[in-house]
Amino acid sequence: MKTFVIGDLQGCHQQAVALVERILAQEHAAGAPPPAILFCGDLINRGPDSLATLRYVQALSQGSDGRIDTVLGNHDLHLLAVANGIRPESAADTIMPILGAPDRDALLHWLRQRPLALLHKNHLLVHGGVLPQWSAAETLAHAAEVEAALRGPDWVGFLRQMYGNSPDRWSDGLAGPERLRCIVNALTRMRFCSADGVMDFKLKESAKADPASGLMPWFEVPGRRTADVTVVFGHWSALGLQLKPRLIALDSGCVWGGQLSAVCLDDRQLLQEECPQICVHTGARHGA
Repeated sequence: MKTFVIGDLQGCHQQAVALVERILAQEHAAGAPPPAILFCGDLINRGPDSLATLRYVQALSQGSDGRIDTVLGNHDLHLLAVANGIRPESAADTIMPILGAPDRDALLHWLRQRPLALLHKNHLLVHGGVLPQWSAAETLAHAAEVEAALRGPDWVGFLRQMYGNSPDRWSDGLAGPERLRCIVNALTRMRFCSADGVMDFKLKESAKADPASGLMPWFEVPGRRTADVTVVFGHWSALGLQLKPRLIALDSGCVWGGQLSAVCLDDRQLLQEECPQICVHTGARHGA
């Protein structure tokens, strides 16, 4: 059974269906078993049909015996926060049809049961990034802390304390809301950090930082402890598609007029769907 990972959908339902159907048809024609399909998070928001996209991935997942799943992205968490009155809807959001849907509660319940990190075939899948201090095992363990909070009885209370840019540095001694916030920010929002792992949340429109800033893409930090696995992530459309040893970046800017990309983890086959430009590039382009 092959495994395909698909980048940020962001409500682009037509392209999501087309790409998944291509994958399924290809594997069926080859006489192979149904493939595993994993999504990089940000299933919804900004694109034209967030409701249909969320319903589609939920149906795929629930009918797959565990073969199809997604990690959570910052826009997915934003939906949960808006639904509970914790964050206001922004002008660029396309999530209100979800909040007014008759199956709203079922969709939100399914969404908050999703993981923040997955390890599959020695590939570590997250939406945003992984702090250089964390090994793959530690990443999964820290993700599980947030997953437990999201799935627990006080999950709304967790969401109320989830937002903020501090602490911006990991410490094993972090506890309570600060610890969970740091984990969420790393796994769903991080792009740049310093050599000692201090996260930056200001740079959003570029793939490179000014060398004088001391910042670098999180995956370029020397001595990064997840260098022994292949990290797969989305979130960073300015970076674009990257297929490198031990690294796959999958946000190829579908909602911005780029492509929706899928990569097979077994042989690095690339499949893409071209996308019309739905959104105008603005400073809020990558916002949570």
